[in-house]
Formats: sequence, C-alpha cells, structure tokens
Amino acid sequence: MLKAIAFDLWETLITDTPELSREQERLRLTRMEEILASHGFAAEAERIERAYRQLWRRCHDLYWSADLDVPCRRQIEHFLEELQLDPTAFRASAIEELEHAYAHAAVEIPPATVSGALETLAALHTRGFRLGLISNTGRTPGYALRKVLDEAGLGRYIEVMVFSNEHGACKPLPSIFEELRRGLDVAYAEVVFVGDNLNIDVYGAQRCGMRAIHFAPPVRGTAVAPPVDRGFEVIPDAVVTRLDQIPSVIETLS
Repeated sequence: MLKAIAFDLWETLITDTPELSREQERLRLTRMEEILASHGFAAEAERIERAYRQLWRRCHDLYWSADLDVPCRRQIEHFLEELQLDPTAFRASAIEELEHAYAHAAVEIPPATVSGALETLAALHTRGFRLGLISNTGRTPGYALRKVLDEAGLGRYIEVMVFSNEHGACKPLPSIFEELRRGLDVAYAEVVFVGDNLNIDVYGAQRCGMRAIHFAPPVRGTAVAPPVDRGFEVIPDAVVTRLDQIPSVIETLS
C-alpha cells in the first residue's frame, strides 16, 4: 500500500524563467561586489562575474559531475579563490555576508510556483499521504529553499525535505533517497517519487525500489539538468503533463 508521495523541487514544484534567473544573478553579483568593496577588497564587476561563472564550472568538476555536493560556505570560499583572494584573510562576518547574498537571491526574487503544485500537495495531504521532497540545490541551499517553499505555501504540506548541499550527495545516488525514506519512516515500495528528469528522478527512485512518475510539462524553466545516456531506456511507472493529474494516477498505482 502506498503511504508517501515525494517530489523533486526545481521544474516540478517551482520553476525559474529566464527572466527570473537573470534578475537573481544580477542581484547576487551586485550584492557581492558591494560586500567585497565594503571590506576593502574592491574588484571590477567583470572580474567578479568571471569568478562567479568559473565557480559554477569548478563545482561541477569537483563535485556535481560525481553527484556530490558541498555546503554553500564552501562555494563562497571557491568564489574568493577564483578572485585570487585568500578566504582565511576575511573575517567570519564578511564570509557570512557573502554567503547570505549568494544564497538568498532566490528568496528575494522567488521562483514561480508550477501550476497546480499547491492544490496537488493539499489534495494528497488530505488523502492521508505523507509528503516528502528531495532537491539538488546548486546555488540556492536548503535553508534558503525552505524559506522559498514556506513563502509559496508549499512548505506546510511537506513533512521531510532533503537537500543535496546538506546531505553531501545528489540525486540519483541512493543515499539521498535513503535519507528521505528514513525521514518518512516508510519502505521504498510504499513511496512514489515525482520528478521532471528521467535520469535524476525516475531512475534514481526506481533503482531504490520506489515507483516513479515522470512529470513532463510542455514548458520548463532554466533549472533543467542535462540528459544522461545510461545505455538503456528509463521507463517511468506513469507520465503526467500536469501536476493535478497526480492524485488520479496515484489511485491507479495503488
């Protein structure tokens, strides 16, 4: 019997349009430039932007390409290193300011809620399902995403949230699904996972013994992971194009 429904976050429950992504990026860069200057480390805007982009590539090469993740503070240290600055030369307060500016851009300029997300979570909650979430975080860590979810009204329905920067590994590695399962206190066979990515969400959940619904909307935003060829076809247990289709699909799977 199904007891829990779990969701991916980006492009499943929330989405960033290209316009929102650009606004968030500009806010990060502007704030970080101001903070550096206020602590006596002035740098040209172009140099800061270059370090910001090199930081993404560095994190991909060191961590994300191996499905690993690190706390947001480590990303800030790498950012300073890309600027050829020594992180140990900064006071703790300066590092905290930089991290806050970097992490909270999506709180100040929030992503859009995917159509039907709030209503679907409410309907599943009313039916007695335990609800969970796993998110690979990128630039926005778990503590900021919890604020985003609460502001959108989604957080009140989700009992267990697992974020890659806190866990240390990303989907599709089994350990992050295991943390979710333990938190929900259910067996893998009692969980359905919903996500927009066949490799990260569907394959990751199914390899652990969960069933998986592929959410395939006609339009997605900018937080889309690149496809992965595993040499075999990943076949979800069901496919939906709208979130409001999930309650009826869950009945079928049950």
